[in-house]
This record gives sequence, C-alpha cells and structure tokens, in this order.
Amino acid sequence: MKLRFVPIYCAQSLIVLNPYGTVGLLTLWSRPEVIVERLRRRGVDLHGETSPIAAVGTLYGNGLRELLRNLLHNPQIDTLVVYGRNRSGSLEELQAFFEQGLEPYAGSPIAYETTPQGTPAPVRIRGTRRVLDDLVRPEHFERAPEIRCFGSPQENPDAEDLVQFLRNYRPTAPPSGRRLCIPLPQVRVSCYPANPRAFSIVADEPLEAWRELIATIHRFGVPVTLAKGDRRELQNVKVVVEKPAPIANEALCRYGFEPQRLERYQKDILSGSIEPDETYNYGNRIRAHFGVDGLSAVIDRLKKDPQDRKAYVVLWDPRRDLTAETGHPCLVSLFFRTFQDTLTLTAVFRTHNALDAWLVNFYGLMAVRDFVARAVGLPSGPITVFSQSVSIDPGQMDRAALIAAEKSFRYREDPMGYFRITLDGEAILVEHRHGDVTLKTYRHAKASRIQHELARDGALSDLNHALYLGRQLERAERCLRDGVPFVQE
Repeated sequence: MKLRFVPIYCAQSLIVLNPYGTVGLLTLWSRPEVIVERLRRRGVDLHGETSPIAAVGTLYGNGLRELLRNLLHNPQIDTLVVYGRNRSGSLEELQAFFEQGLEPYAGSPIAYETTPQGTPAPVRIRGTRRVLDDLVRPEHFERAPEIRCFGSPQENPDAEDLVQFLRNYRPTAPPSGRRLCIPLPQVRVSCYPANPRAFSIVADEPLEAWRELIATIHRFGVPVTLAKGDRRELQNVKVVVEKPAPIANEALCRYGFEPQRLERYQKDILSGSIEPDETYNYGNRIRAHFGVDGLSAVIDRLKKDPQDRKAYVVLWDPRRDLTAETGHPCLVSLFFRTFQDTLTLTAVFRTHNALDAWLVNFYGLMAVRDFVARAVGLPSGPITVFSQSVSIDPGQMDRAALIAAEKSFRYREDPMGYFRITLDGEAILVEHRHGDVTLKTYRHAKASRIQHELARDGALSDLNHALYLGRQLERAERCLRDGVPFVQE
C-alpha cells in the first residue's frame, strides 16, 4: 500500500504536488512557487496524481530538525532533489547529517525538557557548527534518502539535468513503511522580567554587539505567537556599533557564518538588479525600485552639504507592501549623517531574525556605509541599528543558549564620565568628572540623597558603573559616620 505524504511540521510552508509521490524538492533560499513554475514551463510532470514530487519546500539556516522529522514520518520519500540558492550552508549540514553523523557536545549549557522518548541531549553534526537534539539520529532512518543537487536557478537556469532526472526517475519501495513521529524537544528557557521595549546595546565591533543581542533576547525575550509560529521577541532594540569593521574569518566560521557568503551579500546589496525568482532584495529597493538610485542621490546631497539631514533612503513601498501577502522587506530605512567628522549610518529594520540575519544584515550595512563614505570623502563612522521587532525561534534557543553562555564580565568606560568621592567635613563630596574637568559636584551626609540626585540628573549610563558607585557611596557614609578615613577603591 502506498504511503500518503503527511508532514508533521511546517505543513503550511510546503507545496504538496502529488501526496503519493516519493521525491522531495528542496529549494533552499529560493521561492518554491517560482521553482515550481520554472519546472512547469520545462514540461516536468507536476500533476497531482502522477508527479514523482510529493512536496516542495525551502531549507534556510533553520528548519533542519523539522525536515528530518518529516522524512522519518514519510519513509516513502527516497530522494531529495535540491535546486535553489544555497545561502547559509543548510545543504551541507543536511548532507553531513547522513554522511558524517553526530557527535556529543560536552559541556553544553543547553538543557531540554523531558519527552516520552527520554531527556534529549545536545549534539553537533560532525564537520559543522549545527547543534541539534539527539532524538533524531542517522541510524533512525532505515534508508537514508538520496540527495541529488542541481545547482541554483542562477547557475543552472535551464535545469535540463534536473528535468531529465525527474523524467527518468523510478521510485523504490520503503524498507518497511514504518512511520516515526518524533516531537521537537523544548529547551528550558526562563523569560526574565524587563521592559521589552527599552534595551540598548553599545559595542565597539559587530561580533561583540551580536553576541550581546543574542544574550539579551535569550534572557528577556517575551514569548509571542505569530502566524509563522512561536517566537521570543523584543521590541525597538537599539544596537550601536562604534567601530564597525569586518570580523576575522575564524570567528565567523565559529558561529556558522560563511565569510564568502557575507562578501557576496555585500556585493548584492550594492547592486540594483533583481532576479526573476526574487520578490524583492535590498539592493534593488535602495537603488532602482522607486525609479531613483538612493545611494547616488545621498552622495550628491552630502557633497553639496556635508551637514544635510535629508540623506534618507526608504525601502518600504506602501503601494505594494501594505497589501501584498508575501515578499515584504525587513530593512525599511537608511539615514546617512555627517556627525563628529565621520559618516554615520542609522538603519531601521521592521523585523529581524536575531540569530541568522542580524550579523549578515550588518555586513550589508557596512558595505553601504563605506560606499557612500568613499564617494563623499569622509571616514566611515558608527552604525546604529533599530530593530522594531527582533526575535528568536524557540526551536533555536539551544543555539542562543550556547552564545549567551559565553557572556562574561567586561569593563566599559562610561561615556558620561566618572566620579571622584572624598569626605569634606561633615559631608560626602562627589565630583562628576569628564577627563580633567569637573562637571558638577554633589554634597550631602547621606549616600541615599546623592544617589537620588545622580539618578535625577541621569549622570550614569552603565549598570556596572552604577553598582560600583553605590558601593563606594555606602563605604563613604560608613566612614563618615565612624570617623575613619575614606579612600575610594
């Protein structure tokens, strides 16, 4: 008896052609409907009763665990045909899962909730950075699907080899037809209370900023349910990177980012072209979509007036984006400003995938900033990113936990200055200083009074600095009360 294709995950994201087909078509980062139409024009059988293809779906950086579980539940799928843009290395991870297997991930901070199958443990696909749970292993597959790769629509536009393969394909019977249904485990994550709209991160370089962002969402992200699934979300997160510069390749690879992919992304965002299988891309929205090259216009304005505050590029097209069902840009605006003798850039993102997209997008922003800065003859300055909605898929919280666990204490000088504390007669004297200049003095016998005055003036911006100052004020008050000398630590 033939098995009917029944997806247990991501059913709403799949295009089911023939429920009794035995081929799965993976389009990676390409839109499935575009690939299906391309195959239809090439005469491939896509009929609901005769096509060899059961279903068509994407495989981005996420989704591997769901794909593997769908395959276990549908053992009749004997072949995975891959035709699409491979932007994140997800194809290589899928191949490595079956070819190289899994390895223990000792010392991992990840913990899973117990399931009927036991308590899952985190494991890693050998030769990759991809962390999974161990509930699904290569040996669970009685027969691993054959993976056949046919490039991308850009590299292989005619796809003649794919067309011929599908025409000549003949299915093989599954070893037993036994379906396995393995649930996704839940990561133990606590949502700590906070104002989810008040987070601001300042870092010197992009990787430091990204790790701090992931740690912040991991700890404080609020559970929400969207049309596309559950998320841990924060709103209006501001990230300031003071010295944006490329990250060492070794560090990028450590976190699963391919340096060559980031270089391609930087080139793409400066191009105004758009491919037939794309609904939009940032480069096209910036440089061509509205009938004006936004970067050239910005450069002209800043050349005429370096202090111009109208060097503003919008990517959101209300005529289309407020009514279209799909294909909405996440990056919605860019603001270029000459400030403190450098070219600064402020970018606003409507939505942001923190784990897989934020750092990639930031690389694109660096390319855009540098392009404009060179043209107007200014040094490249800080980049600020506002993420109106930034989130992590709960199914990826294990990855987030690994990154959050790396966070350690770091000293950062408070840009608002420092405080010199002494005793002056019957009072504590606090001098708020910046460099060699005293900005203001505070004087009182009670540390609590000075605390309130500092808070009123907004004299500090760093939490660690505030905790340190509180300890010193408490010591100073005690020394004043006991009549003993005070020396600031």
